[in-house]
Amino acid sequence: MDMIMRMVLFGALALASLVQLTTAQTVHVVGDNIGWTIPNSGASVYTTWAAGKTFMVGDTLVFNFEKDQHDVLQVPKASFDGCSSQNAIDSAIMSVPANITLDSAGDHYYICTFGRHCQNGQKLAITVSSTGTPGANPPTSFAAGPSGSVPGGIAPPPPSSSTTVFASFLLSLSSIALAIFL
Repeated sequence: MDMIMRMVLFGALALASLVQLTTAQTVHVVGDNIGWTIPNSGASVYTTWAAGKTFMVGDTLVFNFEKDQHDVLQVPKASFDGCSSQNAIDSAIMSVPANITLDSAGDHYYICTFGRHCQNGQKLAITVSSTGTPGANPPTSFAAGPSGSVPGGIAPPPPSSSTTVFASFLLSLSSIALAIFL
């Protein structure tokens, strides 16, 4: 009987570790190394960047840009289409990098409010899913950004280590539990 309990406990801990690993959040660096800037090569740059990506509730968007040259503002669709900061969903983020955690499912729209940056294509629209599998919820539309290095030499933040820490904790916990029951 003790052996069965040990196996059940170990199986439950292993399953909990696997579930955590499959639901981990993703950090999306907008445009990867091109950053968040005025596009000079057309609207297809961000579209290409986003192709095949799935945006989920809990994921983080990281906007890299030159300080005092750009910002990020989340707006409703009408404001996105008209490049207007009216009816903004939150305040403009001017700190670098701008990290935005996706906290709800649905369409999300972001623009730069500096000068005519938005009219020149510095805007991003994505669809965020609450559940699903990778590739099941592609973004709806995107504006482009220029190719080149990350503005201001800003490197994207490292991916979150919370999944690794949690998995390590569960592995340690399961080892302790097995030691106690053996």
